[in-house]
Amino acid sequence: MLVPTEYTDKLAITAAQLSSSDICQLSETFSHWLKQAFEVEDITFLLSARAQFVDKVLTKLWCQHQLDEYQISLIAVGGYGRNELHPHSDIDILLLTQEQRDTALEERISAFITQLWDVKLDIGHSVRSVKECLKQAVKDVTVATNLMEMRLICGNSALSQQLQPLLKEDVFWSSQQFFVAKRQEQQKRHQQYHGAAYTLEPNLKSNPGGLRDIQTIGWVAKRHFVADSLDELVAHEYLTRNEYYELLECQDYLWRMRFALHFVAGRNENRLLFDYQADVAKLLGFGDEGKAVVERMMKRFFRVIARVAELNNMLLQHFQQVILHQDKPLASTTINRDFDLIDGLIYASNDRVFTRPEKLMEMFLLIAQEPKIKGIHSHTLRLMRNARRRLISVLSDYAKSRRLFMAIIRHPRGLGLPLTLMHKHSILGAYLPEWRNIAGQMQFDLFHAYSVDEHSYRLIKNLYRFSQGEHNHEFPLCSKIVQRIRKPEVLYLAGIFHDIAKGRGGDHAKLGAVDALNFSKMHQLNNHDGKMISWLVKHHLLMSVTAQRRDISDPDVIRQFGEIVRDEAHLDYLYCLTVADMRATNESLWNSWKANLLEELYFNTKRAFRRGLEKPVDLRAKIRENQDMAMTLLAEQHLDNEILQKLWREFKADYFLRYSPAQIAWHSRNIIGHDKRKPLVLISTTPYRGGTEVFIYTKGRSGIFATTVALLSGKKLSIHDAKIITSKTGYTLNTFVVLDSHGKAINDSYRAQETAAALARKLSQQSLSDVTLQPISKRLKQFKLPTQVSFIDNNTKRTTLVEIVALDRPGLLASIAQVFQDCKIKIHSAKITTFGEKAEDVFTVSNSDNIALTEAEQAELTSRLCDDISG
Repeated sequence: MLVPTEYTDKLAITAAQLSSSDICQLSETFSHWLKQAFEVEDITFLLSARAQFVDKVLTKLWCQHQLDEYQISLIAVGGYGRNELHPHSDIDILLLTQEQRDTALEERISAFITQLWDVKLDIGHSVRSVKECLKQAVKDVTVATNLMEMRLICGNSALSQQLQPLLKEDVFWSSQQFFVAKRQEQQKRHQQYHGAAYTLEPNLKSNPGGLRDIQTIGWVAKRHFVADSLDELVAHEYLTRNEYYELLECQDYLWRMRFALHFVAGRNENRLLFDYQADVAKLLGFGDEGKAVVERMMKRFFRVIARVAELNNMLLQHFQQVILHQDKPLASTTINRDFDLIDGLIYASNDRVFTRPEKLMEMFLLIAQEPKIKGIHSHTLRLMRNARRRLISVLSDYAKSRRLFMAIIRHPRGLGLPLTLMHKHSILGAYLPEWRNIAGQMQFDLFHAYSVDEHSYRLIKNLYRFSQGEHNHEFPLCSKIVQRIRKPEVLYLAGIFHDIAKGRGGDHAKLGAVDALNFSKMHQLNNHDGKMISWLVKHHLLMSVTAQRRDISDPDVIRQFGEIVRDEAHLDYLYCLTVADMRATNESLWNSWKANLLEELYFNTKRAFRRGLEKPVDLRAKIRENQDMAMTLLAEQHLDNEILQKLWREFKADYFLRYSPAQIAWHSRNIIGHDKRKPLVLISTTPYRGGTEVFIYTKGRSGIFATTVALLSGKKLSIHDAKIITSKTGYTLNTFVVLDSHGKAINDSYRAQETAAALARKLSQQSLSDVTLQPISKRLKQFKLPTQVSFIDNNTKRTTLVEIVALDRPGLLASIAQVFQDCKIKIHSAKITTFGEKAEDVFTVSNSDNIALTEAEQAELTSRLCDDISG
């Protein structure tokens, strides 16, 4: 493999004259060499090689524009100044001039910069004198930081030699001022990510724990010690030799990811988007079998940024405490013989304290017990990190550690700061080997917003939040339940174990239930508590699946759900765990519709328990009750009772069971007096289960469902529920529950009226056109999800439950409806659920004879659906 100088010389960089097209060709050839070399060469060498190549191009063009004849310097700054240049990184340069610049020089500079753009170099440039540089740097810490890394490329060296010493003076930026500015800059950057490093489309540069955090460590320390490299900081005892090597190892991995990402994206892209992840994983050597290789790559990435974030936190705190405040001793309070409290941070007064592993757990119990403790001192962090590495077995192997861990879980503040710090500093993984396995484990989809360990941590924090009175207004029912239960630790432990078996293969809920039971026995929990935790882990998805995919107004659904749940105690725990889980999976997908579904399922099941599951609902009595209550609501409307009864005689009994009295009254008062030759479209003004109801009453014919869902989708409304009922006289009474693009009910009256009018116009047309499935977006093409069709036993000969799992995209629901229509299958209801890129829809259907589908009809439907909607 040729070294860069030999390579560039071979490509005639030193030739007499080079045109823009010559340089573009050279750059393209050099880029091809870089990509080949990436497989075998050290990443530091490659970054330096590209910087050297650009040096040669700039130097050649500098001379061609005769700028070498003027008192002017060409200086690399920023990453380019550090000799760290990725394939499509910005090339930041400073043209350092004397105070006065004549017109001829200005023209040459302009021509030089123009040609740099012509040759497609991503140039960021400034033209300043020494005085102007200092003036700008004093005002802007970013400019100051760039100048600190200046490197002369060519031109007048006297000017750069004049500037460099001035950058080290305190009048420029004192060490303390620079530290404060860079720390604030980092805090602001982290806030943009809501303090979460574990998002599934991270920014390799700016993400918490990313490359910028490594650079920040170096910048503040190098400014203070006037050092040129991280290696020099070891001699100043700011870094230990092991910490230095750890930073280099993490930096190399992040550099390789960023280098590969630039090649895959073909531009200066630092966001590791789903579109790029599979190709980046392949370039990095993880393989090319798709989802699994991405998950392996991301697991390593998340573990790397966790290490960087921890080092960043420790070293910046150490810099502030030991270096900046060395002449300002802080007040110290003794906690016990091993720990002190210094400026709100727990400080290990004994450097050998963690030679006894249980002392790690004791420290976190102290943090729970002492509300004045706000964090861990950098000295203690360094001791803790070293102790964590020296562990020869997991912390849970020690009986005293187990007692201390349970004391933390049971403490009223144990799931507050102590849990946060245990998660942040990998102590949970050091305690539970199962937790260590899910650390950084991602799922390559658009539904799970965080890695498995980060999701589980957020779930536990949600549960803990329910226990805090100041948050009662957020989830009143959950707060009421958690604050009254005698052993909230049962709920917290279920949260720890609910996803702990992900990534192992097999049913993670069943495997996790076994782990939870073993943990309970090991930690001497009583048999009842252990079984409750294990049951919650095994069934942690039951409530969300039932609420979102089954008709929870159906007494049979409630009875079946109740038979699994068994009693109100299990129901209370499961409800709180489910809300916390759904909120922690992807906050952007949580909405009032889901909240209302879960709450309604909770109360319906509670009523069933109190009535007795063995006592079925009297359907005739329920119909009479709904009609009587609707009649009461309509009394104020002064409707003719005979006309109302005539209308209701047209409706089948099913209608009065599936709609509430308020809905029946709303429909009736609008249908009476309406011209039945025209479609009636009503849109609710008040939310129903957190969504908006769209009710359609029109003469039944083929294509109504498909046309309706296609139009609603075109209006950027997502359908979550549908009831399809046909009257005895052949009229459809269809209800769709929709949410807007923000997951909320429609609150714009004009939009509601316009949607209703558009639907009425469309359904008035003599023929309803067929719908077509829209192409898959580039983003969704990364996911390989074959269409799956399954049939669920619903214990009735009248209807069939069909579950369809497919890649979600615009027009999917309408296309499914088109297939049903073509196969002459009637839809009675639909539960529409989207999990990121995956749609999981359940339909209650019957054939044209109004009975359940035969095996032949099921086979034909499966074939058609797989052919027509597969991605």
